[in-house]
Amino acid sequence: MRNVSAKDWDALLEAQTEPTPFMRHAYLSAMEESGSASAQSGWKLQLVTLRHAMPPKLGQLAGAAVLYIKPHSYGEYVFDWAWADAYQRHGLNYYPKAVSAVPFTPVPGSRLLADSSQSQSALLSAMVELAQNEDWSSLHLLFLSNDDLQVTETAGWLSRHTVQFHWHNAAYEDFDDFLKALNQEKRKKIKQERRKVADAGVVFKAFEGVQIQSADWDFFYQCYAQTYFEHGNAPYLNRDFFQRMQDTMPENWVLFIAEKNGQRMACSLIGLGNNVAYGRYWGALERVDCLHFEACYYQPIAWCIAKGVERFEGGAQGEHKMARALLPIKANSAHWLAHPGFADAVEKYLEKEGHGVAAYLENLEGRSPLKAK
Repeated sequence: MRNVSAKDWDALLEAQTEPTPFMRHAYLSAMEESGSASAQSGWKLQLVTLRHAMPPKLGQLAGAAVLYIKPHSYGEYVFDWAWADAYQRHGLNYYPKAVSAVPFTPVPGSRLLADSSQSQSALLSAMVELAQNEDWSSLHLLFLSNDDLQVTETAGWLSRHTVQFHWHNAAYEDFDDFLKALNQEKRKKIKQERRKVADAGVVFKAFEGVQIQSADWDFFYQCYAQTYFEHGNAPYLNRDFFQRMQDTMPENWVLFIAEKNGQRMACSLIGLGNNVAYGRYWGALERVDCLHFEACYYQPIAWCIAKGVERFEGGAQGEHKMARALLPIKANSAHWLAHPGFADAVEKYLEKEGHGVAAYLENLEGRSPLKAK
């Protein structure tokens, strides 16, 4: 990332329709320089950039995208293990492949940073040419914006859809006002869950931006890492990555810290950008019934209402989020496969899968927790 001007990169990003803080130069640099996303961890960075070849913009950045060359499919949240297995059963290599995404971060947003639709198309063409020259099996743009999706579909790439759950702020006055918008069953359930946490003596405090001190980040990382280890995995991100967040992007974070009997015992971290909040990580050193829901949904939603934030994105998967008024939305990815036969097979598979996703979305939408209007 040091080979591209941070100022120029971020200027391109902010000109897109769906910029997120996770595509900022500082965020991607922190992934790379901390070693969290590196060749050693299976995320070898390959930048694709375009520059204007004619005056008056000669040499200026016209387009940019990140590619990660990968020997596996971990940390992507769009699952293609079956594709890799099919390649292997036919004596072909699925890896290495190339992914344009934010490592370990299933947040939809712009991937093809460009100053025009022509530059976007040129970026795609450059990616395909690079893939052919390097003999990569495939290219994957994950959680891309609607604008990017139009470009990939025009170029003949295959589209794939998954479901996420997002909360939308209907100009609620406070959390009680938000609860009034829900049907009685969901309203009662949320009140019961919040009461269990309060009755256990747990209280929360929000720390914003530079208010999050090094000791707070240390506590957060302790909780975050323990949660991963409890599930039998090492954490994707190391402490150095979050130090870089404190140093270079403090304004993009809010940390909710829970205390019980005066002792810190849990926390959750959300990202911020363009009046949108993004649920990212949480962890607890002690078990309390319904604490996860309070830390990861109710505290952030109450904070968003108080701050006038438009949307809270709950991350990948999780139908249980609907009970907390996070509603289903369609998330997109685009795929190019070098092998014509496999491209045809995947296209047929995605068509069938797409019908299933559409039916699933329709079913979910019929189960809205909001009152009927």
